[in-house]
Amino acid sequence: MSSAESLDGPYAIEFRNVSISFDDQPALVDINFKLRHGGMIILTGESGSGKSVLVRLAMGLLKPEAGQIFVDGQDIGFLSESELLAIRGGLMGMVFQEDSLFTGLSVYDNVAYRLDEHGWSEKDIEKAVKEVLHFVGLDGEDQKLPEELSGGMKRRLEIARALVGWPSIMLFDEPTMSLDPIVALQVLDLVIRARDINHISSVYVTKKPMEIPYLTNYVAARRGNEITVVGARADELPDVAIVVLELGRIVFNGNLQAFQSSELPSVKRMLTLDSPAYQMAGYVKDPWDKSRVPRDKLL
Repeated sequence: MSSAESLDGPYAIEFRNVSISFDDQPALVDINFKLRHGGMIILTGESGSGKSVLVRLAMGLLKPEAGQIFVDGQDIGFLSESELLAIRGGLMGMVFQEDSLFTGLSVYDNVAYRLDEHGWSEKDIEKAVKEVLHFVGLDGEDQKLPEELSGGMKRRLEIARALVGWPSIMLFDEPTMSLDPIVALQVLDLVIRARDINHISSVYVTKKPMEIPYLTNYVAARRGNEITVVGARADELPDVAIVVLELGRIVFNGNLQAFQSSELPSVKRMLTLDSPAYQMAGYVKDPWDKSRVPRDKLL
C-alpha cells in the first residue's frame, strides 16, 4: 500500500515533502500531512505563516517547487489545467477569505454557476441549488442580488456556492474573518454540519484559536427532520487534527488536548492572546434561532 493511501483507500489530501518559495523567500518548507476521508484538519498559525499558500497548493492554483500533492490518490502535479478544473468543479470546493460573489448575478445564479459551467442539466441544477440554499438557511432568497444581503448572508451564500453538488473535499480559508461572533458561530455550524452530515473531508484555516475547541468538541446529527449541533460525548468526537504552521514549517500536528497543553512558543502566544468571542455552553437546533437550547433538552 502506497503512502498516499490509508486502510480505507486513498487519503482525501496528502502533502509529501512539499516546498515552495516566492522571490527566493521560502513560503512553505518540507510540508507533510494526511487528511483522511470524512476527517478535518484545522490549520492555524500566525499571519504570514503560510496557511493560504498551503490551501492554494491543495487546489492546484499553485505548483510546489518540490514534493508531491495527492488529492483522492491523484498526484495533481501531473494533471493538466483542464483536469485540475474538473477536480475543482466536482471533487473540491473552496471558501476564500475575500468576497468572491458575482455581484451582477442573483443568489440562485451565483450558486448555479459552477454546475452550469460543468454541463449539469437545468433540472439537476435546480434541485442541487434548492437543496444547498436550504442547507445554509437561504430559502426564499434565491432571486436577490448580493448587494441586498447582509454580511452574514453573503458568507452563507459563499459557502452554498462551494458546497453545491456536495464535493467530497472542502477547503475553508478563514471563512469567519471580519464576521461578528453570532454570524461566525452560524458559519462554524455549517462547517460542522457539512463534515458530519455530508461526510465532507475538510481543511479549515483559522487564526482564531477560540474556534478550534468548538470544531473539535461539537458534532452534528439528524434528529427526525432536524439537524442539531451539540457537544460531543467522549465516544463520538469527530476525526480532527490540528496543524500549526510557523514561518512556513509545521511545528505541531496533533489533537486538541496536546495543542492546549503545548509548550511551543508559537502555540502559547496564540492561546495567551486568545479570548472567547462567544459562549459555548449551550447550542441551537436552528443556527438562525436566537435561543440557546441546552444539550440535555435536545436528546
